[in-house]
Amino acid sequence: MTGPVGQGNNQENKARPGQRRMAQWSRDYARLPGIPDEYIGPDGTPRPVWTRFFDAFAALSPAEIERRFAAADRHLHDAGVTYRAPGDTSDRLWPLSHLPLIIDDADWQQLVSGITQRAQLLEMILRDIYGEGRLLADGAIPAAAIAGSSEYLRAVSGIKPPGGRYLHFYAADVGRGPDGRWWVLGDRTQAPSGAGYALENRLVLSRAFAGLYKSMNVERVAPFFEAFRDGLRASADRDEPRIGLLTPGSFNETYFEHATLARYLGFLLVEGDDLAVSGDRVHIRTVAGLKRLDVLLRRVDSNWLDPLELNASSHLGVPGLIEVLRKGGVVVANMPGSGVLESRALLGFLPSLCRRLLGEELEMPHIATWWCGQKAAREQVLSRLDDFAIESAYGRGVPGFASHGPVLAGELSPSERERLKNAIAERGIDFVGQELVRLSTTPVWENGQLTPRPFVLRVFAAATPHGWTILPGGFCRIAEQADARAVSMGDGARAADVWVVSEKAVSTASLLPAGDTVRIRRIAGVLPSRAADNLFWLGRYLERAEATLRLIRALGSPMRDPARANASGTSNLHSVERIQRMLVTWGATSQTARANPAKVAAEALQSEERFGSALSLVRSAQRTATSLRERLSPDAWQVITEIVDRLGEEVEDDDGVISAAELTLQELASFAGLAQENMNRAAGWRFLDIGRRAERAINTTRFARQFAFDEASDEDLDILLTLVDCQITYRSRYLVTPILAPVRDLAVLDPYNPRSVAFQVESLNEHIAALPSLKEYGMIERPQRLAVALQAMLATAEAETLDIKTLFSLEQDLLNLADAIGLHYFPHGPNASRPEKLTGLA
Repeated sequence: MTGPVGQGNNQENKARPGQRRMAQWSRDYARLPGIPDEYIGPDGTPRPVWTRFFDAFAALSPAEIERRFAAADRHLHDAGVTYRAPGDTSDRLWPLSHLPLIIDDADWQQLVSGITQRAQLLEMILRDIYGEGRLLADGAIPAAAIAGSSEYLRAVSGIKPPGGRYLHFYAADVGRGPDGRWWVLGDRTQAPSGAGYALENRLVLSRAFAGLYKSMNVERVAPFFEAFRDGLRASADRDEPRIGLLTPGSFNETYFEHATLARYLGFLLVEGDDLAVSGDRVHIRTVAGLKRLDVLLRRVDSNWLDPLELNASSHLGVPGLIEVLRKGGVVVANMPGSGVLESRALLGFLPSLCRRLLGEELEMPHIATWWCGQKAAREQVLSRLDDFAIESAYGRGVPGFASHGPVLAGELSPSERERLKNAIAERGIDFVGQELVRLSTTPVWENGQLTPRPFVLRVFAAATPHGWTILPGGFCRIAEQADARAVSMGDGARAADVWVVSEKAVSTASLLPAGDTVRIRRIAGVLPSRAADNLFWLGRYLERAEATLRLIRALGSPMRDPARANASGTSNLHSVERIQRMLVTWGATSQTARANPAKVAAEALQSEERFGSALSLVRSAQRTATSLRERLSPDAWQVITEIVDRLGEEVEDDDGVISAAELTLQELASFAGLAQENMNRAAGWRFLDIGRRAERAINTTRFARQFAFDEASDEDLDILLTLVDCQITYRSRYLVTPILAPVRDLAVLDPYNPRSVAFQVESLNEHIAALPSLKEYGMIERPQRLAVALQAMLATAEAETLDIKTLFSLEQDLLNLADAIGLHYFPHGPNASRPEKLTGLA
C-alpha cells in the first residue's frame, strides 16, 4: 500500500504493518481446483476490488478489527436478529459473516441485465399459463411440466391479476459457473425470502465498518425498497392504499424478516386470522372494527392462502380470498400460483421461450437440466446416471429419499441406486437430472485467516411503475464445507452482506417524494386486534414479573439482615410465611421449597419449570414481544432481551438472588419509561398500558388482602408499603408507624398514588373511553361499564370498611374487567369479525 506523493518514509512505515498483516491473513488462501473465486481472479492475482477493500481493512489494528467484529455480533444479539432452520423449535442467532461479498459495478451490471430479462420473461410465461394458454397449446411447454406441479392452481386460471401483474417481487439464486460467468441456480417466484435479512446485514456491517463502507462507495439499498413500496402502492385502486404483509406467524423460520420488512416499509404485519372477507373486499380485524385492505404482500405459500378453494386444512390463509381476486377486490403480491415457475422441469425450456416471447437470447445461463418427463431426456439421464445430480422436478427433496438436497447416484449403495433408476423409469415427470456443479468461493474470516468458502447469492427484483429495479447487493449464504453443492441456512451456513462498489461516489439521492407533495397526516393508524391482544399481554406479563420480583425482594430483607429478622420475632415469621404462600399460589415456587426461604427466592427468580417464576414470565413476555417486532423500538426489544439474559445467568448465593431481582426491577422500570416517553399515543400504547394497569390493580389488591388484613401487624403493613413502593409517601404524609386504615387508603383508594388500585382503575377508564366504540346503538359497552362501576365504588369507599371480603370482591371485579376487555376487542369469540363496523373505503 502506498501513500500520496510527498509523505515519504512516514507513510511507508504506516503501510508496512498493514502489508504484513495482509500477507499473514492470506498466506494459505488458494482457489479450489477448477472453481472460480471472488478474491483470486483467473490469472491467480487478487481482483482489484478486493485489493482495494483489504488495503483499507489491513490498516486497522488486530485489536480494532476484533472490537468491530464484536460490535457487529453484539448488535445482532441486542436486536434479536434470529431465524429458524427447518425442524427447529427455537430461534437461532443470525450467523453473519464478518466480511462482505464484494462485486464491482461492471460485473454487477451484467447481473442486473440478466435478472431484469429473466423477470420479464417469467411474468410473460405466468400470464400465458393462467391466461390464453398458447404456450401449452403449441407445445412450447409440455402440459405435464405444468400440471405435475402442486403449485399450479386451477382455481386461479382465468383470473386477471388485480394491479395488472402476476409477479411483483422476484429473486434468483446465482453463482459463478466454471467459465467465470454468473449462472442461475434457481428461480424464486412464490414468496422470495431473504430481502429483510439483506437489509439487516447491511445495517450491521455498515455500522461496524462505517469508514470502510463509505470509502468503498457501496451502492445504497434504501432506494430499492422505496421503489418496491411505490410499486405496490401504485398497483392499488386508490391513492392512499392500506398494505399488509401476510405472515404465517411467529413460528415461521423467517418471521424476524417479515417483521423487519413490515416495519421498514410501513406495512401492517398481519396473519390469516387478522383478515376477513366481506363482499368483494378483504378487511383487517382491528380494535376499531373491520378496515379495508388494498394490497397483500404474502409470505404464505399459495396452497395455504384460501381453505375454501385451495388446501382445506389451512389455518394460515383467508377464507374467500380467491373469490375476492376474481372480483378484483385486492392486489396479492405475488399472485397465487406464481410458484409454479420454481419448477425445475421448466428450466430446460426457458431459452426457447425467451426467443419466442422476447425475441432475444437468454442472457444468463442456468444449470444444464434434463427433465425426465421426456423420453429422450430420461434415457440420457439413466444412461449416464453417475454424471448427474438428481433433483425433484417440482419441489424440495427427491421423491422416495430422505435428503432435502440433490441425490448423487455415485454416492448411493447398489440397492439405493437401483431403486432410484426404477423410480425415474416408472415416473420420470417427478425427476430432473442436473449437471454436477460446485459453487464458486468467496473469502471468509476464520481464526485470523482468510479461507475460501462456497456461496450462493440471491438477487432480488421488484416491479415498479417504471419497470423492474434490482436490489444493489442481495442475500448471500456461505457454506461451512469447502465442497458444498447447495447452501441452506439450516445446514450450518452463514450469511454475508453484499457490497456493490463503484469507483465514483455513490449518489445519496432518495426516491422519497418531495415534502410539498406529501399530505401531512396526524392519525392514530390501524391496530389489528391480534396486535392489541399481544400488547395487552405483554403489559400483563411484565407487570406480573415485577410483582414476583417485589415479593422476592421483600422475602430477601430478613435474609440479608438476620439480626433484624431475629429481633422482629413471630410477626416477621408470619410475614415471611405469607410471602412464600403467595409465591407458591402464583406458581413461582414449589410447595416443598417453603421450608427454606432462600430456596423459595431462588426458584421464584430463576426456575425453568415454574410458570410463575420471574424468568418464565419475562420469557413469556419475550415470546409475546416477538409477535410485535414491527411495533417495538429496538431499545424496547433490547431491554427485554437483557432482562431474559440476566435472569438466565447463574446466581451464586442468596445475596446474588436479591441483587438480580433489584437490577431486573430497574430494567423493567426502564421499559416502562420507554413505553411512556417513546410510544405514539395511539391504540397500541393504550393496550400495552391497559395490560399493565389491569395487572397492577389485580396484584396490588392481592397484596392488600395478604398484608392489610384486620389483624395485620406493623411488619405486615410495612411489607405492603414496600411492595407497592409507598414507604416514602406514607412516612412523609403520616409521620407515624404503619397503621391499618391509612395504609389501606394509600394502597387501594388514593387516586393520587400512581401505585394504588384507584389510580389504575382511573387510568383504565380513561383508556377505554378513548377506544373506538364497536356497536352502533349508542349504549355504553361492557368494558367501560365495568370500569365506571369500579371507579365509582373506589371513589366512594372508606378505608375503615375495606375488609378482606371487600378486597376479594374487588379482585374478582378487576379480573372480570380484564376478561371483558379481551372478549370485546381481541380476535376470538363471537365478536371477532364485527361486521357492523364495515366502513367501506376507510
